Amino acid sequence: MIIHDARNPIAVQNRERLEDQLKGFVPEGVVVVIGGDGFLLHTMNELGYAHTFLGLNAGRVGFLLNDVEDWARAADRLRRADWSEHRFPLLRADCVDVDGNHFSTKAVNDVYLERASGQTARLELVVDGSQVVETLVSDGIIISTALGSTAYNFSAGGPACHPSLRVLAVTPICPHLPRLSPFALPERSRIDVRVQHPDRRPVRAVADGRYVARVEIVSIGVDRDELRLAYLDGHDFTTRMVRKILHP
Repeated sequence: MIIHDARNPIAVQNRERLEDQLKGFVPEGVVVVIGGDGFLLHTMNELGYAHTFLGLNAGRVGFLLNDVEDWARAADRLRRADWSEHRFPLLRADCVDVDGNHFSTKAVNDVYLERASGQTARLELVVDGSQVVETLVSDGIIISTALGSTAYNFSAGGPACHPSLRVLAVTPICPHLPRLSPFALPERSRIDVRVQHPDRRPVRAVADGRYVARVEIVSIGVDRDELRLAYLDGHDFTTRMVRKILHP
């Protein structure tokens, strides 16, 4: 199966190139996605995480995807199944809104809580049953996987973690009081965030760009399912992180 971002002219053009080179061959074992990071995240959420996804970059950064310089060679590598599957943790967020409604969602990159008004959010942060902060006055807080740590988490001042690490990065967004620094947790950790005064200081939860409005309680941990991404052989996560994120 090949899916491309129809709103991206580069993705449309490159799909035509790839199909011309494949000459009717359909890659087996992977869903080939042509687009950018955001389109890949959207596609994975739409199709579900039971598939193995092989992304081909037609966006800007494309950290989650394979870069392609020669589409004829890429087609040949797909025909030869010249790729390897890598597994990564998925986040699961269980949310309760101010009306008592329950929502659950998964995320590849991150789950974050952000203020939904002109006032700062006031959040209680609990990790594995232990209170870390009674009241964090901030614009919000980000919980990301190592794979997703180079996205919003890194932009907000959190650490860029190597994708192979099995950690969760926790990064406050513009903390005012206390000046809580970013920190990392083992992936088995359970993170609970309770919104204080949600009626006067509304907060929304966002999972890979999809949001739940007016949340009161959000519990975040690693899901039982894993994300499966395919990379063409020779892919080097360290070099990619340095060149695309740390020193572009």
